[in-house]
Amino acid sequence: MFSTAAAAQTEGDWREALHAWMATEDIEEAYSAEDMEQLEERAAHRINLNQTTREELEELPFLSARQVEELVAYIDRYSPVRSLNELAMVAGLDWGTRQLLEHFVCVGEGRPERTWPAMGDVAKYGKHTLMGTAKIPLYKRRGDENGYLGYRYRHDIRYQFNYNNRIKFGLTGGQDAGEPFFSNRNKAGYDHYSYYFQLRDMGRLAELNAGMYRVQMGMGLLMNTGFHLGKLATLQSLGRSTHTLTAHASRSADNYLHGLAATIKLNRRWKATAFASYRAVDATLNGDGTVRTLVTGGYHRTVAEMDKKNNTHETDLGGSVGWRKGTLYVHANAVYTHFDRRLQPQTTARYRHYYPAGSDFFNVSMDYGYNNERWAVAGETALSGQGALAAIHSLNWRVSGQLSLMALHRYYDKRYTALHARSFSEGTRVQNEHGIYGGAAWQPARAWLVQAYADYAHFGWARYQVSMASDAFDAMLNTRYQKGKWTVDGRYRLHVRQRDNADKTRLVNSTEHRVRLRAERQMLPQLTLRTEADGVAVRKEAGNSRGVMVGEQASWQRGGIRIDGHVAWFHTDDYDSRLYQYERSLLYDFSFPAYYGHGLRYSLMVRADLGRRLTLTAKAAVTDYFDRAAISSGLQEIPQSSMTDLLLQLRYSF
Repeated sequence: MFSTAAAAQTEGDWREALHAWMATEDIEEAYSAEDMEQLEERAAHRINLNQTTREELEELPFLSARQVEELVAYIDRYSPVRSLNELAMVAGLDWGTRQLLEHFVCVGEGRPERTWPAMGDVAKYGKHTLMGTAKIPLYKRRGDENGYLGYRYRHDIRYQFNYNNRIKFGLTGGQDAGEPFFSNRNKAGYDHYSYYFQLRDMGRLAELNAGMYRVQMGMGLLMNTGFHLGKLATLQSLGRSTHTLTAHASRSADNYLHGLAATIKLNRRWKATAFASYRAVDATLNGDGTVRTLVTGGYHRTVAEMDKKNNTHETDLGGSVGWRKGTLYVHANAVYTHFDRRLQPQTTARYRHYYPAGSDFFNVSMDYGYNNERWAVAGETALSGQGALAAIHSLNWRVSGQLSLMALHRYYDKRYTALHARSFSEGTRVQNEHGIYGGAAWQPARAWLVQAYADYAHFGWARYQVSMASDAFDAMLNTRYQKGKWTVDGRYRLHVRQRDNADKTRLVNSTEHRVRLRAERQMLPQLTLRTEADGVAVRKEAGNSRGVMVGEQASWQRGGIRIDGHVAWFHTDDYDSRLYQYERSLLYDFSFPAYYGHGLRYSLMVRADLGRRLTLTAKAAVTDYFDRAAISSGLQEIPQSSMTDLLLQLRYSF
């Protein structure tokens, strides 16, 4: 006879665990708001360890292929799992990963038969969630007076039904500040709607998606509208390969497909995925009606922005066939994309010479991998329709229980074009890059974790602000100490990039040094304090710049009430020495603003459970600048030195 006790977790706690796990580097520079919304969605509907599958666990981007295999093996051998404390028995899960994983999994009933559920059970046990969020600025921008088509408030609504993560459908409507609502060309109300229907684990039907959805294939050289990992996260997830379909429940108007997608289990070792998509996209047009650039911001606040809305249409067809035996797998993948307008970028600038041009694009690839207790290898090799090559391969070696080493090599031809590719890179495109990355994770003692990586990249063709072949170097050392109620982190990063000099006659180095120190202590069962200090020094041809930012965050929770406060002082020379700090916010509200100049940022958030079904959250956030009389420029200019935002959210679950 035994019993276990667990502290209640609130919906936002996973963000703090992710912040600690990633040391913020990837969150600031690699993760998008869409990525964070996917994690928010998974945290709200946790994976039942006693009913999960390998494919479902692979949706968590912080788990490596080996960790997924070890977790699946443990569940198969010792099922049913009775407590999350059993995660400590999975050898491949380090302390930080376990702390993060506990926010996305739960322990429920055992595995039922994989058949279609009874409609009575679906209606009885399914969960409905209705949520509304509004951001109210207590100031006016120049465009609010003259220029924007709508009012200055941002708001959205969300409805979702979820039954055991097997049946899911919902609707999300999103409106950015300045966009018209039930007026102008938004006669249907919100500027953008996301709607989706998803079935999972229905016998041979592994997954069916209708409406808006996302696709991840391999290591992202052909198709990745899901997660994109940065360099520190790649070290911790060990460069894995993933094949998943997920519903697009985000308010974002970009980075999704629209139509149908399905995965079928052909037998124990073979499965096939196919998808078809047709959607409208925004574009800036040339005088002859061809597309100069595809616009991905999703803003439709002005007449010019509204004229670009949905003026081009994109068709995507593709799929994969995969074979797996144990931890050995191979997938063959293909994607075809067609636009009803020809892409014709302006190539007067040399760096745009190899930008995608034409109406039709076709890519194929193979991804493959194998892992055991000591080794893990993964890779993908892809070809574009013009025969250009892209390849990425990773190798991980677990030297001992305390030390892991990793190497990653990528080669992306300058002529390679894949419109939905998102993979590991120093640049912003899976194109024109050749690099090698090496990393190590060492746990010299139970309380200590040391991580380091070094990455070198060569660009054989011109890039933005670089008119010739160039190089880049990036290195980081990150240490963490966790014992009892204390967690202390320290990080140093060196980033060297080459840029054109003022005359564009030669390349000069831009060298960036960044340091972060963080200390967190659980003062009381209800109170946690965190102190962070950031520093940056940038050396460049135009002159050196420096910056510093110091902040304090406090979290207090008791019963159904939680209060979070944050204050930070920053002082930087210019935008190049900008700094970031994590700040808690509402569910599905993500932004990683850059702070530069001289000022003070402070916020207060209160969350209250009004009964079992209703939750109200309010946040007030203020940024005061001491070095300017106006904030931002153009239509976004605020004619004062301070800006205050009020955020409100109401959630009802039944």
